[in-house]
Amino acid sequence: MSRRKGRILAFQALYSWDVGGIQVPELVSFSWTENEKGQSSDQESRDFARLLISGAIEHMDTIDAEIKKHLSEKWDFGRLNKVTLAILRMSVYSLLFQKDLPATIVIDEAIDIAKEYGPDDSFKFINALLDTIKKTSSTEGEGDH
Repeated sequence: MSRRKGRILAFQALYSWDVGGIQVPELVSFSWTENEKGQSSDQESRDFARLLISGAIEHMDTIDAEIKKHLSEKWDFGRLNKVTLAILRMSVYSLLFQKDLPATIVIDEAIDIAKEYGPDDSFKFINALLDTIKKTSSTEGEGDH
């Protein structure tokens, strides 16, 4: 469960970075995750989230280019919902740069996060786009998702 929490933290941080311009050091300190009792998420979740946040931001040009390459002509990158974009960026980072993580798990987690936090039916769009990226960037030959 700690990787799930880490992905949720990373998605929230990437959204905050994109929408609010919050700087990376503040994001990865996770001070914004403390509840009213001063409790924060567990260390393992934060460590995994830090990896996703830092990696996604460091490779943002590559990630965004990959997303743009696989958008259909009717989708304009600049008009993508910011929640959807944050989930995509985190997940595309994992697909491209974390080869030790099974692509099916990355995609399933993105779908679950989109169902919980994203706009209606965004999970279908995210699933289709990530599946296409997985197939074109992977040589592992994993079956269809």
